[in-house]
Amino acid sequence: MLRSCPNFSCTFYQKNDFVRKDGTYFRKDDSRFILRFRCCSCGKRFSSATVALEFRQKKRRINQTLFKLLSSGISIRRSALILSVHHKTVERKLHYLAEKARLNHAEFLKKLRNNPVTHLQFDDLISSEHTKLKPLSVSIAVDQKRRFILGLEVSQIPAFGHLASLSRKKYGHRKSGPKEALEKLFSGLPSFTSPYAKIESDEHKFYPEMVEKTFPEALYLQYKGEKGSVAGQGELKKVYYDPLFSINHTCAMLRANVNRLIRRTWCTTKKRERLKDHLDIYIQFHNEVLLKENFELI
Repeated sequence: MLRSCPNFSCTFYQKNDFVRKDGTYFRKDDSRFILRFRCCSCGKRFSSATVALEFRQKKRRINQTLFKLLSSGISIRRSALILSVHHKTVERKLHYLAEKARLNHAEFLKKLRNNPVTHLQFDDLISSEHTKLKPLSVSIAVDQKRRFILGLEVSQIPAFGHLASLSRKKYGHRKSGPKEALEKLFSGLPSFTSPYAKIESDEHKFYPEMVEKTFPEALYLQYKGEKGSVAGQGELKKVYYDPLFSINHTCAMLRANVNRLIRRTWCTTKKRERLKDHLDIYIQFHNEVLLKENFELI
């Protein structure tokens, strides 16, 4: 709760030395009385909600329900219908929930420093924006033992297979960005991952270079990719024992719970940034709600 002066030009900016209570006001939105404060130095009046991410929101009551809906395979327009609000309200709250989720995830990663990751798996998940002629890659890292999603990055890739020539003809050359995205993802891992961790992935050609650069003392193992099964929308594999089960199962859960990633869906991503926002919301839901027991042990 804010109790320090938010005025940048004040001598006591972000200090509570000269802050005094200055009454309350009733907030209709969630039926609460909110404390007001006044800085005795500059006279700035503010409340405990002035610098909150929810500042000036008119429909705070739906935030938590919307957080669960967007993490449960429900589309933006269907969420708006369920909550009896306009779809543009949900679109705005998608960005707000993503910002809040990123802040919470940063705090979660700080907690992991006390109990660092010792077994890490990572992979790329393929999606698209607007059309299959404009594919995207989602680079994901997970804790193999506790199943937490540690981070992900979204990048564009050129079309491949029988759609490659048609994509180049219609949209021109598309820059390949997974390598840069994976570098960004790996740059944050050492702060909460043991330097001697066991790291596993499939046999992608530039993975060894990335791991060697970031974790030179780690045990790195690569496994041949297997044919996907019908279960898990192709992410789970047709084998008796899958050494990459944790990352593959996490990718399957992403496809099941983020409607933009479901195969053969008309809820396609229109903007890459919104896909990243949606995935960041799901990360918090996955780690703190679905894996609540593991989360509480940290």
